[in-house]
Amino acid sequence: MQSPNDKKIPADHIRQTAELVTLLKNLLMIVTCVHVTVKPESVDDFIKATIPNHKGTVNEKGNLRFDFLQNADDPCRFMIYEAFESEEAVAFHKTTGHYLTWRDTVKDMMADTRYGVRYGVIEPRESSAW
Repeated sequence: MQSPNDKKIPADHIRQTAELVTLLKNLLMIVTCVHVTVKPESVDDFIKATIPNHKGTVNEKGNLRFDFLQNADDPCRFMIYEAFESEEAVAFHKTTGHYLTWRDTVKDMMADTRYGVRYGVIEPRESSAW
């Protein structure tokens, strides 16, 4: 039996709340574009060292994407597009064997210090679309 203080929540309100929760979850996703410039003589070795890191990362819980890209105009420039569900997933990634091996292997191949730029996700809004 429903008491006089119980009110039915309108379906439209429930839908809007669900959309807001999805939007907030997506804004909390961690997307970083890591930019790397490699010494010309190290390009092939850098690629060989990065592929195992890519393969390991895409299998991590909490990883949504890990794309390894090479600049079309400058083969010494690379970008790694990383998307993780949470800060915890990012922190876990940095403890994995494949990441630590990659980090130590490529450090002397870089012409400059690598750097990452973080982004907020606008679309796709649903993490299932990743």
